[in-house]
Amino acid sequence: MYDEHSRVEKAQRMVKTLEDYLGGDNLSKLTLLDIGSSTGIIAHTLAPNFRKVVGIDIDEEAVKYAKRTFQQDNLTFEQGDSMKLNFSDNTFDVVICAQIYEHVPDPQKLFQEIYRVLKPKGVCYLAAANKLWPIEPHYNLPFLSFLPKFLANYYVKLTSKAESYYETLLSYWQLKELTKNFICIEYTQEILKNPKKFGYNIPTMGAFTYLGKFFAPTLFWVLVKPVKK
Repeated sequence: MYDEHSRVEKAQRMVKTLEDYLGGDNLSKLTLLDIGSSTGIIAHTLAPNFRKVVGIDIDEEAVKYAKRTFQQDNLTFEQGDSMKLNFSDNTFDVVICAQIYEHVPDPQKLFQEIYRVLKPKGVCYLAAANKLWPIEPHYNLPFLSFLPKFLANYYVKLTSKAESYYETLLSYWQLKELTKNFICIEYTQEILKNPKKFGYNIPTMGAFTYLGKFFAPTLFWVLVKPVKK
């Protein structure tokens, strides 16, 4: 949460992806909500690119740190529950949901709330951990996310990583079902084909790019709230 270098890099990659989809000149007109803003580093880095940025997190101490550490005229932080956002319908142009869904008790409610607070044609930048990547990212244990929950709980306890496996990761297809109310613009393959364009210092994947759509460790999507006819 306090690793400024890595979180600044993540924020810069978010900007590059959103610029690619929305157009670089348009971001400065938009309002943004960063869900799970934690200590505020990402929201602080995003703020110069947008008209208004709000960071929200359930962690009271992290929000206090963010408020104390980062001040910009267009940046605010609030404590709140991502499954019950304290904002009116159709409030934000952009929502950031990066590595969040697996931590909440009900991800369906999370995405219902994201849908609700987005304006029509608004977008959610989604970075989602993939259940089918063999190394589970939170505990660095092979095949942890493949296991039934009772075995996963035993696995993390046996390896002294945690008392239980709290997170619940989903596959590409499960995430598609979860976000079916949105129009999904997939960026995973674009990033694998041209990583430098999106701020990643990794080799291009070549022949593995198509498989990366389904099996990359993180899936990157832009979810668009459709205009109701």
